Amino acid sequence: MKVKVINRSRHPLPAYQTPLAAGLDLRANLDAPVTLQPLERKLIGTGLFIELPSGYEAQIRPRSGLAYKHGLSVLNTPGTVDADYRGEVKVLLVNLSNSSFVVEDGERIAQMVVAKHEQINWEEVNVLSETERGAGGYGSTGKA
Repeated sequence: MKVKVINRSRHPLPAYQTPLAAGLDLRANLDAPVTLQPLERKLIGTGLFIELPSGYEAQIRPRSGLAYKHGLSVLNTPGTVDADYRGEVKVLLVNLSNSSFVVEDGERIAQMVVAKHEQINWEEVNVLSETERGAGGYGSTGKA
């Protein structure tokens, strides 16, 4: 699939790091390093502007290495970039560790997965079909 992109960053376009990777790594596009204190969140620009085809979204997700090693995550995981959005792709980073973290220009800060989605049409009814689970919510299916 082709996706139109404007790259206003100083960095190469996001690329898949392995042949079977689902996500492309997004890089911070910064004029100066940004420090995230513990429990602090900041919106980090990428310098990328994209045009997705109708029926697709871009999901912005944490990078597992940053999450594991530094407690850095994407706050609204996964963040959604809709097909009709034309602004800069930004990443809402949060520092969940006890130590400050410095985001450097060009650092890989998140990954982007492009996924197909459907839009629904509601059908209002008075009764839903019965299932074994029923209305059981969080934790209702047991530990195993």
